[in-house]
Amino acid sequence: MESIVIIGNGIAGVTAARHIRKLAKAQAKKITIVSSETEYFFSRTALMYVYLGHMKFDHLKPYENSFWEKNKINLIKDHVTKVDPKKKKLLLEKGDDIDYDTLILATGSKPNMFGWPGQELKGVQGLVSKQDLDNLELYAPNNNTCKRAVIVGGGLIGIELCEMLRSREIPVTFLVREDSFWNGVLPSGDSAMINEHIQEHHIDLRLGVNLGEILEDKNGQVRAVTIKETGEEIPCNFVGLTAGVTPNIDFLKGSGIDMGKGVKVNRYLETNIANVYAIGDCAEQHKPIGHRRPVEAVWYTGRMMGETVAQTICGNKTKYNPGHWFNSAKFLDIEYQTYGWVFNERHKNEEEQHFHWRHNNEKICMTIACDKETRQFLGINSLGIRLRHELFDLWLTENRTIDYVIAHLKDANFDPEFYGHYESDIIEKYNMEFGTDIRPKKKSWKRILQLRS
Repeated sequence: MESIVIIGNGIAGVTAARHIRKLAKAQAKKITIVSSETEYFFSRTALMYVYLGHMKFDHLKPYENSFWEKNKINLIKDHVTKVDPKKKKLLLEKGDDIDYDTLILATGSKPNMFGWPGQELKGVQGLVSKQDLDNLELYAPNNNTCKRAVIVGGGLIGIELCEMLRSREIPVTFLVREDSFWNGVLPSGDSAMINEHIQEHHIDLRLGVNLGEILEDKNGQVRAVTIKETGEEIPCNFVGLTAGVTPNIDFLKGSGIDMGKGVKVNRYLETNIANVYAIGDCAEQHKPIGHRRPVEAVWYTGRMMGETVAQTICGNKTKYNPGHWFNSAKFLDIEYQTYGWVFNERHKNEEEQHFHWRHNNEKICMTIACDKETRQFLGINSLGIRLRHELFDLWLTENRTIDYVIAHLKDANFDPEFYGHYESDIIEKYNMEFGTDIRPKKKSWKRILQLRS
Protein backbone atom coordinates (compact mmCIF):
# COMPACT_ATOMS: atom_id res chain seq x y z
CA MET A 1 0.00 0.00 0.00
CA GLU A 2 1.39 3.40 -1.01
CA SER A 3 2.10 5.57 2.03
CA ILE A 4 1.42 9.29 1.61
CA VAL A 5 2.57 11.50 4.49
CA ILE A 6 1.58 15.15 4.81
CA ILE A 7 3.44 17.43 7.23
CA GLY A 8 1.04 20.14 8.37
CA ASN A 9 -2.70 20.10 9.05
CA GLY A 10 -3.61 23.54 7.72
CA ILE A 11 -5.91 24.22 4.78
CA ALA A 12 -3.35 23.11 2.16
CA GLY A 13 -2.42 19.79 3.78
CA VAL A 14 -5.95 18.83 4.79
CA THR A 15 -7.34 19.70 1.35
CA ALA A 16 -4.69 17.48 -0.24
CA ALA A 17 -5.60 14.60 2.10
CA ARG A 18 -9.33 14.95 1.46
CA HIS A 19 -8.98 15.07 -2.31
CA ILE A 20 -6.47 12.20 -2.47
CA ARG A 21 -8.91 10.06 -0.51
CA LYS A 22 -11.80 11.09 -2.78
CA LEU A 23 -9.83 10.45 -5.99
CA ALA A 24 -8.15 7.25 -4.82
CA LYS A 25 -11.29 5.21 -4.20
CA ALA A 26 -10.03 2.20 -6.14
CA GLN A 27 -6.39 2.69 -5.17
CA ALA A 28 -4.69 1.45 -2.00
CA LYS A 29 -3.29 4.60 -0.39
CA LYS A 30 -2.47 5.11 3.26
CA ILE A 31 -2.75 8.81 4.18
CA THR A 32 -1.10 10.25 7.30
CA ILE A 33 -1.11 13.87 8.48
CA VAL A 34 1.53 14.94 11.02
CA SER A 35 1.21 18.21 12.96
CA SER A 36 2.49 19.42 16.32
CA GLU A 37 0.08 22.38 16.48
CA THR A 38 -3.31 20.79 17.14
CA GLU A 39 -4.86 17.34 17.09
CA TYR A 40 -7.48 18.36 14.52
CA PHE A 41 -7.61 20.78 11.61
CA PHE A 42 -9.20 24.16 12.33
CA SER A 43 -10.04 27.29 10.31
CA ARG A 44 -7.03 29.49 11.01
CA THR A 45 -8.60 32.63 9.52
CA ALA A 46 -11.26 32.52 12.25
CA LEU A 47 -8.85 32.48 15.23
CA MET A 48 -9.65 36.10 16.05
CA TYR A 49 -13.34 35.32 16.59
CA VAL A 50 -12.51 33.03 19.50
CA TYR A 51 -10.74 35.88 21.31
CA LEU A 52 -13.55 38.27 20.37
CA GLY A 53 -15.99 35.89 22.05
CA HIS A 54 -18.02 35.23 18.90
CA MET A 55 -17.04 31.56 18.72
CA LYS A 56 -15.53 28.77 20.78
CA PHE A 57 -12.41 27.02 19.51
CA ASP A 58 -14.37 23.83 18.79
CA HIS A 59 -16.54 25.87 16.40
CA LEU A 60 -13.43 26.37 14.24
CA LYS A 61 -13.24 22.68 13.36
CA PRO A 62 -15.04 22.20 10.00
CA TYR A 63 -15.25 18.43 10.45
CA GLU A 64 -16.43 16.23 13.29
CA ASN A 65 -13.67 14.30 15.04
CA SER A 66 -15.00 11.07 13.54
CA PHE A 67 -14.46 12.41 10.00
CA TRP A 68 -10.80 11.41 9.89
CA GLU A 69 -11.23 7.77 10.89
CA LYS A 70 -14.27 7.45 8.65
CA ASN A 71 -12.19 8.66 5.68
CA LYS A 72 -9.16 6.59 6.69
CA ILE A 73 -6.90 9.58 7.28
CA ASN A 74 -4.46 8.89 10.10
CA LEU A 75 -3.61 11.86 12.36
CA ILE A 76 -0.38 12.12 14.38
CA LYS A 77 0.19 15.01 16.80
CA ASP A 78 3.98 15.29 16.90
CA HIS A 79 6.81 17.50 15.68
CA VAL A 80 8.92 16.47 12.68
CA THR A 81 12.56 17.18 13.52
CA LYS A 82 14.17 15.90 10.32
CA VAL A 83 13.31 14.69 6.82
CA ASP A 84 15.57 12.07 5.20
CA PRO A 85 14.58 11.82 1.51
CA LYS A 86 17.22 9.17 0.75
CA LYS A 87 15.67 6.76 3.25
CA LYS A 88 12.19 8.21 2.74
CA LYS A 89 11.84 8.67 6.46
CA LEU A 90 10.62 11.32 8.92
CA LEU A 91 12.12 11.66 12.39
CA LEU A 92 9.62 12.66 15.09
CA GLU A 93 10.29 14.41 18.37
CA LYS A 94 8.26 12.00 20.52
CA GLY A 95 7.00 9.09 18.45
CA ASP A 96 8.50 6.46 16.18
CA ASP A 97 10.01 7.37 12.82
CA ILE A 98 7.65 7.32 9.83
CA ASP A 99 8.38 5.83 6.42
CA TYR A 100 6.75 7.30 3.32
CA ASP A 101 6.48 6.73 -0.42
CA THR A 102 5.16 10.22 -1.18
CA LEU A 103 5.75 13.28 0.99
CA ILE A 104 3.77 16.54 0.93
CA LEU A 105 5.23 19.52 2.78
CA ALA A 106 2.45 21.82 3.98
CA THR A 107 4.07 23.40 7.02
CA GLY A 108 2.72 26.93 6.61
CA SER A 109 4.27 30.11 7.98
CA LYS A 110 5.74 31.56 11.13
CA PRO A 111 5.94 35.24 12.19
CA ASN A 112 8.95 37.21 10.99
CA MET A 113 11.53 37.89 13.69
CA PHE A 114 14.12 40.47 12.71
CA GLY A 115 16.45 40.09 15.67
CA TRP A 116 14.90 42.81 17.81
CA PRO A 117 16.44 42.86 21.30
CA GLY A 118 13.89 41.31 23.65
CA GLN A 119 11.85 39.49 21.01
CA GLU A 120 12.10 36.24 23.02
CA LEU A 121 10.49 37.71 26.18
CA LYS A 122 7.23 36.50 27.69
CA GLY A 123 4.31 38.44 26.26
CA VAL A 124 5.97 38.91 22.86
CA GLN A 125 4.45 36.90 20.00
CA GLY A 126 2.77 36.79 16.61
CA LEU A 127 -0.72 35.62 15.74
CA VAL A 128 -0.43 32.57 13.50
CA SER A 129 -0.99 29.43 15.57
CA LYS A 130 -3.35 27.99 18.17
CA GLN A 131 -0.50 28.40 20.67
CA ASP A 132 -0.43 32.13 19.86
CA LEU A 133 -4.13 32.35 20.70
CA ASP A 134 -3.53 30.55 24.01
CA ASN A 135 -0.66 32.90 24.90
CA LEU A 136 -2.77 35.92 24.02
CA GLU A 137 -5.29 34.79 26.62
CA LEU A 138 -2.44 34.36 29.10
CA TYR A 139 -0.72 37.73 28.63
CA ALA A 140 -3.60 39.94 27.45
CA PRO A 141 -6.83 38.53 28.89
CA ASN A 142 -8.18 41.94 29.93
CA ASN A 143 -7.19 45.54 30.63
CA ASN A 144 -6.33 44.76 34.26
CA THR A 145 -3.58 42.31 33.34
CA CYS A 146 -2.53 44.18 30.20
CA LYS A 147 -2.43 47.95 30.68
CA ARG A 148 -1.24 48.57 27.10
CA ALA A 149 -0.30 46.52 24.05
CA VAL A 150 2.06 47.50 21.24
CA ILE A 151 1.56 46.00 17.77
CA VAL A 152 4.49 46.10 15.35
CA GLY A 153 3.85 45.83 11.61
CA GLY A 154 1.24 47.52 9.42
CA GLY A 155 -0.42 44.61 7.65
CA LEU A 156 -3.53 42.45 7.87
CA ILE A 157 -2.54 40.46 10.96
CA GLY A 158 -1.50 43.66 12.72
CA ILE A 159 -4.85 45.41 12.31
CA GLU A 160 -6.65 42.17 13.19
CA LEU A 161 -4.71 41.96 16.46
CA CYS A 162 -5.48 45.63 17.20
CA GLU A 163 -9.20 44.93 16.80
CA MET A 164 -8.99 41.89 19.07
CA LEU A 165 -7.27 43.78 21.89
CA ARG A 166 -9.53 46.82 21.63
CA SER A 167 -12.55 44.49 21.97
CA ARG A 168 -11.39 43.98 25.58
CA GLU A 169 -10.70 47.69 26.03
CA ILE A 170 -6.94 47.22 26.11
CA PRO A 171 -5.18 50.41 24.92
CA VAL A 172 -3.17 49.75 21.75
CA THR A 173 -0.24 51.52 20.11
CA PHE A 174 0.24 50.48 16.48
CA LEU A 175 3.77 50.93 15.06
CA VAL A 176 3.83 51.11 11.24
CA ARG A 177 7.16 51.73 9.52
CA GLU A 178 5.49 52.99 6.31
CA ASP A 179 4.14 56.54 6.14
CA SER A 180 0.59 55.19 5.65
CA PHE A 181 -1.10 51.93 6.61
CA TRP A 182 -0.36 49.02 4.21
CA ASN A 183 0.64 51.44 1.47
CA GLY A 184 3.02 48.83 0.12
CA VAL A 185 -0.18 47.27 -1.24
CA LEU A 186 -2.98 49.86 -1.14
CA PRO A 187 -3.09 52.97 -3.35
CA SER A 188 -2.83 56.22 -1.38
CA GLY A 189 -6.57 57.01 -1.33
CA ASP A 190 -7.51 53.61 0.09
CA SER A 191 -4.67 53.69 2.61
CA ALA A 192 -5.47 57.22 3.81
CA MET A 193 -9.06 56.26 4.57
CA ILE A 194 -7.93 53.29 6.64
CA ASN A 195 -5.53 55.53 8.60
CA GLU A 196 -8.50 57.66 9.62
CA HIS A 197 -10.57 54.60 10.47
CA ILE A 198 -7.86 53.16 12.72
CA GLN A 199 -7.57 56.39 14.67
CA GLU A 200 -11.35 56.69 15.00
CA HIS A 201 -11.26 53.34 16.79
CA HIS A 202 -9.03 54.85 19.50
CA ILE A 203 -5.89 53.10 18.33
CA ASP A 204 -2.66 55.08 18.79
CA LEU A 205 -1.40 54.83 15.18
CA ARG A 206 2.29 55.76 14.80
CA LEU A 207 3.30 56.04 11.14
CA GLY A 208 6.86 56.09 9.80
CA VAL A 209 8.44 54.56 12.91
CA ASN A 210 10.36 51.38 13.71
CA LEU A 211 10.63 49.24 16.81
CA GLY A 212 13.93 49.84 18.61
CA GLU A 213 13.99 47.22 21.37
CA ILE A 214 11.70 45.38 23.76
CA LEU A 215 12.50 45.97 27.43
CA GLU A 216 12.28 43.35 30.17
CA ASP A 217 10.84 43.41 33.69
CA LYS A 218 12.24 41.43 36.63
CA ASN A 219 10.09 38.39 35.72
CA GLY A 220 11.35 38.07 32.14
CA GLN A 221 8.21 39.62 30.71
CA VAL A 222 7.92 42.66 28.47
CA ARG A 223 7.55 45.99 30.30
CA ALA A 224 8.06 48.51 27.47
CA VAL A 225 9.29 49.11 23.92
CA THR A 226 11.37 51.91 22.47
CA ILE A 227 10.95 53.76 19.17
CA LYS A 228 14.10 53.45 17.08
CA GLU A 229 13.97 56.94 15.59
CA THR A 230 13.30 58.92 18.77
CA GLY A 231 14.20 56.64 21.67
CA GLU A 232 10.73 57.19 23.15
CA GLU A 233 9.79 54.48 25.67
CA ILE A 234 6.23 53.14 25.59
CA PRO A 235 5.23 51.07 28.66
CA CYS A 236 3.30 47.90 27.74
CA ASN A 237 2.59 44.35 28.90
CA PHE A 238 2.16 42.73 25.49
CA VAL A 239 3.90 43.09 22.11
CA GLY A 240 2.43 41.65 18.92
CA LEU A 241 5.04 41.09 16.20
CA THR A 242 3.07 41.15 12.96
CA ALA A 243 5.66 42.34 10.44
CA GLY A 244 4.78 39.62 7.96
CA VAL A 245 5.40 35.87 7.94
CA THR A 246 8.01 33.55 6.49
CA PRO A 247 7.80 29.86 5.44
CA ASN A 248 8.18 27.41 8.30
CA ILE A 249 10.96 25.26 6.83
CA ASP A 250 13.93 25.39 9.23
CA PHE A 251 13.65 21.65 9.97
CA LEU A 252 14.41 20.87 6.29
CA LYS A 253 17.98 22.21 6.43
CA GLY A 254 20.43 19.53 5.35
CA SER A 255 17.71 17.40 3.75
CA GLY A 256 18.79 18.09 0.17
CA ILE A 257 15.43 19.62 -0.65
CA ASP A 258 15.98 22.81 -2.66
CA MET A 259 14.99 25.92 -0.70
CA GLY A 260 15.02 29.68 -1.10
CA LYS A 261 12.68 31.71 1.02
CA GLY A 262 10.40 28.67 0.86
CA VAL A 263 10.57 25.16 -0.60
CA LYS A 264 11.26 25.55 -4.32
CA VAL A 265 8.60 23.99 -6.56
CA ASN A 266 7.70 23.89 -10.24
CA ARG A 267 4.23 24.45 -11.70
CA TYR A 268 3.28 20.90 -10.64
CA LEU A 269 4.30 21.72 -7.05
CA GLU A 270 7.13 19.19 -7.30
CA THR A 271 10.41 19.77 -5.46
CA ASN A 272 13.85 18.77 -6.78
CA ILE A 273 13.38 15.34 -5.17
CA ALA A 274 11.05 12.77 -6.72
CA ASN A 275 7.76 12.18 -4.88
CA VAL A 276 8.27 15.17 -2.58
CA TYR A 277 5.86 18.08 -3.03
CA ALA A 278 5.33 21.42 -1.29
CA ILE A 279 2.06 23.35 -1.05
CA GLY A 280 0.59 26.33 0.73
CA ASP A 281 2.55 29.04 2.54
CA CYS A 282 5.80 27.07 2.59
CA ALA A 283 5.98 26.59 -1.21
CA GLU A 284 7.96 28.97 -3.43
CA GLN A 285 7.51 28.99 -7.19
CA HIS A 286 10.78 29.03 -9.17
CA LYS A 287 9.18 31.67 -11.37
CA PRO A 288 6.27 33.81 -10.15
CA ILE A 289 2.92 33.26 -11.85
CA GLY A 290 2.05 36.58 -13.49
CA HIS A 291 2.14 39.37 -10.91
CA ARG A 292 1.77 36.93 -8.02
CA ARG A 293 4.53 36.57 -5.45
CA PRO A 294 6.67 33.39 -5.51
CA VAL A 295 5.42 32.61 -1.96
CA GLU A 296 1.69 33.16 -1.42
CA ALA A 297 0.56 33.09 2.20
CA VAL A 298 -3.11 33.15 1.27
CA TRP A 299 -5.86 30.77 2.43
CA TYR A 300 -7.49 30.11 -0.92
CA THR A 301 -4.24 29.47 -2.80
CA GLY A 302 -3.30 26.89 -0.16
CA ARG A 303 -6.62 25.15 -0.79
CA MET A 304 -6.09 25.25 -4.57
CA MET A 305 -2.58 23.82 -4.23
CA GLY A 306 -3.98 20.97 -2.12
CA GLU A 307 -6.54 20.15 -4.80
CA THR A 308 -3.89 20.36 -7.54
CA VAL A 309 -1.31 18.12 -5.90
CA ALA A 310 -4.01 15.53 -5.14
CA GLN A 311 -4.75 15.24 -8.87
CA THR A 312 -1.09 14.67 -9.69
CA ILE A 313 -0.55 12.10 -6.95
CA CYS A 314 -3.63 10.20 -8.12
CA GLY A 315 -2.37 9.92 -11.71
CA ASN A 316 -3.75 13.06 -13.36
CA LYS A 317 -0.68 15.30 -13.52
CA THR A 318 -2.00 18.85 -13.16
CA LYS A 319 -0.39 22.28 -13.25
CA TYR A 320 -1.12 24.75 -10.49
CA ASN A 321 -3.21 27.49 -12.11
CA PRO A 322 -4.62 29.96 -9.56
CA GLY A 323 -6.36 32.16 -12.14
CA HIS A 324 -7.10 35.82 -11.55
CA TRP A 325 -5.84 37.31 -8.30
CA PHE A 326 -8.43 38.02 -5.64
CA ASN A 327 -8.40 38.50 -1.90
CA SER A 328 -10.55 39.81 0.92
CA ALA A 329 -9.97 41.06 4.45
CA LYS A 330 -11.48 43.26 7.13
CA PHE A 331 -10.03 46.50 8.45
CA LEU A 332 -11.88 46.69 11.76
CA ASP A 333 -15.49 46.97 10.49
CA ILE A 334 -14.63 47.88 6.87
CA GLU A 335 -14.77 44.95 4.46
CA TYR A 336 -12.07 44.93 1.77
CA GLN A 337 -12.10 43.04 -1.53
CA THR A 338 -9.71 43.11 -4.45
CA TYR A 339 -9.98 41.49 -7.89
CA GLY A 340 -7.26 41.63 -10.53
CA TRP A 341 -4.38 44.03 -9.91
CA VAL A 342 -4.53 47.52 -8.44
CA PHE A 343 -0.96 48.52 -7.66
CA ASN A 344 0.01 51.33 -5.33
CA GLU A 345 1.74 54.42 -6.69
CA ARG A 346 5.23 52.98 -6.18
CA HIS A 347 4.57 49.77 -8.10
CA LYS A 348 2.16 50.66 -10.88
CA ASN A 349 3.67 51.13 -14.35
CA GLU A 350 3.24 54.09 -16.70
CA GLU A 351 0.48 52.35 -18.63
CA GLU A 352 -1.73 51.93 -15.55
CA GLN A 353 -4.34 54.55 -14.70
CA HIS A 354 -6.50 54.73 -11.57
CA PHE A 355 -9.99 55.98 -10.91
CA HIS A 356 -10.66 56.60 -7.21
CA TRP A 357 -14.03 57.37 -5.64
CA ARG A 358 -14.69 58.02 -1.98
CA HIS A 359 -17.97 58.74 -0.22
CA ASN A 360 -18.22 62.22 1.30
CA ASN A 361 -19.30 61.09 4.76
CA GLU A 362 -19.00 57.32 5.16
CA LYS A 363 -15.85 55.19 5.20
CA ILE A 364 -16.51 53.75 1.75
CA CYS A 365 -14.26 53.97 -1.30
CA MET A 366 -13.34 52.24 -4.54
CA THR A 367 -10.23 52.27 -6.74
CA ILE A 368 -10.34 50.84 -10.27
CA ALA A 369 -7.28 50.29 -12.45
CA CYS A 370 -7.21 50.30 -16.25
CA ASP A 371 -4.79 50.55 -19.14
CA LYS A 372 -4.39 54.19 -20.17
CA GLU A 373 -4.42 53.51 -23.90
CA THR A 374 -6.88 50.62 -24.32
CA ARG A 375 -8.94 51.31 -21.16
CA GLN A 376 -8.86 47.56 -20.46
CA PHE A 377 -10.04 46.81 -16.93
CA LEU A 378 -7.10 45.58 -14.80
CA GLY A 379 -8.47 45.37 -11.28
CA ILE A 380 -10.58 46.85 -8.51
CA ASN A 381 -10.29 47.55 -4.77
CA SER A 382 -13.55 47.96 -2.87
CA LEU A 383 -13.74 49.08 0.75
CA GLY A 384 -17.20 49.06 2.30
CA ILE A 385 -19.11 47.73 -0.75
CA ARG A 386 -19.48 43.98 -1.23
CA LEU A 387 -18.88 42.76 -4.77
CA ARG A 388 -19.58 39.55 -6.68
CA HIS A 389 -16.43 37.54 -7.22
CA GLU A 390 -17.77 35.56 -10.17
CA LEU A 391 -18.59 38.69 -12.19
CA PHE A 392 -15.19 40.31 -11.78
CA ASP A 393 -13.50 37.01 -12.60
CA LEU A 394 -15.55 36.88 -15.80
CA TRP A 395 -14.90 40.53 -16.74
CA LEU A 396 -11.15 40.02 -16.28
CA THR A 397 -11.29 36.91 -18.48
CA GLU A 398 -13.31 38.75 -21.13
CA ASN A 399 -10.87 41.72 -21.10
CA ARG A 400 -13.71 44.16 -20.53
CA THR A 401 -13.04 47.91 -20.49
CA ILE A 402 -13.29 50.10 -17.44
CA ASP A 403 -16.25 51.85 -19.12
CA TYR A 404 -18.10 48.53 -19.24
CA VAL A 405 -17.33 47.80 -15.59
CA ILE A 406 -18.48 51.24 -14.47
CA ALA A 407 -21.73 50.91 -16.43
CA HIS A 408 -22.46 47.46 -14.94
CA LEU A 409 -21.47 48.09 -11.31
CA LYS A 410 -25.04 47.35 -10.19
CA ASP A 411 -24.64 43.79 -11.46
CA ALA A 412 -21.58 43.38 -9.28
CA ASN A 413 -23.07 44.78 -6.06
CA PHE A 414 -23.59 42.01 -3.51
CA ASP A 415 -24.78 44.15 -0.59
CA PRO A 416 -28.12 43.22 1.03
CA GLU A 417 -31.32 44.90 -0.16
CA PHE A 418 -31.50 47.62 2.48
CA TYR A 419 -27.84 48.67 2.30
CA GLY A 420 -26.94 51.97 0.66
CA HIS A 421 -26.04 51.85 -3.03
CA TYR A 422 -23.58 54.29 -4.54
CA GLU A 423 -23.33 53.42 -8.22
CA SER A 424 -24.86 56.72 -9.40
CA ASP A 425 -22.31 58.78 -7.44
CA ILE A 426 -19.45 56.62 -8.72
CA ILE A 427 -20.58 56.94 -12.35
CA GLU A 428 -21.07 60.71 -12.01
CA LYS A 429 -17.50 61.21 -10.77
CA TYR A 430 -16.12 58.82 -13.43
CA ASN A 431 -17.86 60.77 -16.22
CA MET A 432 -16.39 64.03 -14.91
CA GLU A 433 -12.83 62.70 -14.68
CA PHE A 434 -12.76 60.62 -17.87
CA GLY A 435 -14.94 62.82 -20.07
CA THR A 436 -17.46 60.07 -20.73
CA ASP A 437 -21.25 59.96 -20.73
CA ILE A 438 -21.84 56.53 -19.22
CA ARG A 439 -25.34 55.70 -18.04
CA PRO A 440 -25.93 52.90 -15.52
CA LYS A 441 -27.23 49.69 -17.09
CA LYS A 442 -30.26 47.97 -15.64
CA LYS A 443 -29.35 45.12 -13.31
CA SER A 444 -29.05 41.92 -15.34
CA TRP A 445 -30.47 39.23 -13.07
CA LYS A 446 -30.39 36.75 -15.95
CA ARG A 447 -26.59 37.05 -16.18
CA ILE A 448 -26.18 36.77 -12.41
CA LEU A 449 -28.40 33.67 -12.22
CA GLN A 450 -26.45 32.08 -15.08
CA LEU A 451 -23.22 32.60 -13.17
CA ARG A 452 -24.69 31.15 -9.98
CA SER A 453 -25.81 28.02 -11.83
